[in-house]
Amino acid sequence: MMSLMQAGLRYARVGVAIFCSAAFCQTVPPGVPKFPSRLGQYLTTVVRPTPAEYKRLIEGAPIAKLLVADPNVEVCVFGGLWINATVRQYIDAVQDIENFERGHSFMVTKRISSPPRVQDFALMKLPEGDVSDLRRCEVGDCKIQLGRQALERFRTEADWNAPGWRAAANALMGRLAYEYVNAYLEGGNDRLAVYRDNSRPTFVAREFRSMVDQMPELTAYMPSLRRYLLDFPKATLPGANSFLYWQETRFGLKPTIRISHVVIREGPENTVMASKMLYASHYFWTALELRALVPDPSRGPGFWLFTVSRSRSDGLSGFTGRIIRGRVRREAREGILAALKATKRKLEKAR
Repeated sequence: MMSLMQAGLRYARVGVAIFCSAAFCQTVPPGVPKFPSRLGQYLTTVVRPTPAEYKRLIEGAPIAKLLVADPNVEVCVFGGLWINATVRQYIDAVQDIENFERGHSFMVTKRISSPPRVQDFALMKLPEGDVSDLRRCEVGDCKIQLGRQALERFRTEADWNAPGWRAAANALMGRLAYEYVNAYLEGGNDRLAVYRDNSRPTFVAREFRSMVDQMPELTAYMPSLRRYLLDFPKATLPGANSFLYWQETRFGLKPTIRISHVVIREGPENTVMASKMLYASHYFWTALELRALVPDPSRGPGFWLFTVSRSRSDGLSGFTGRIIRGRVRREAREGILAALKATKRKLEKAR
């Protein structure tokens, strides 16, 4: 799932300003309960929900709202709701990622072992169209996002005339994914791909840093998490644990294979999570999802789940891009909303 969040507190202060903007404050319906102060500050200064959206949140219902981002390359979605369950339940659910992200748009989800094993990628299968495209792929001309070395290996190692060429291509993709995650674990962002599917190389690490630099949740209020995301594995995050996973998911017109790195940091007042996309076979150059889980004693048992999901991709500019952009933005927003509803339903049912 992309496909969330940050609301302020000791480890994660997400409000970008200290004071509520007068224009927004006037939209909060009189007598409506307020959020914990820093959550409220983030809502008023960054999210700026409508009175109807604010009311839905206060009632515990989910909302998903597009946030300001460069429309030519980025999509950013906020999501939030109240969950009547424990933070521990949510953490345990995310740790069991194979069950947490299954069904709906998730076709396959697989947690990667520590250290990774080749068998972790045995279920990785490219869509039929992708396998056929790979037969004709060249550096600078391919419908699948891959680096130069990976494209050349498909050209030199895959026997496209053998009877089992489809299975062989999938096996090679699994080996490449295994080597890719090991390279990332050893060298961090410097070992992320440089996509050569078209004439202009796309440096995933460069796009990720540029995206992070525009996120006040990280640059101003969570410098330790920012440093970890940019400088892993050299940088550490005390009190945190992390894991990698891959999945095949339905998004847009083609199923997409993605590889992500999840980090979870528990604190006495809140828990912060980040999901960093390391690879995507289609659509996305990179993506980052932040999640803040914040108890609210004044409301009773449970916690607020606030999310912010930001992604970068090609093809969103120009005349054709405007058409695609509308669909991408809509699917991103609907995906966050569906994920929030499913999470609330699953956790509250388990109580």
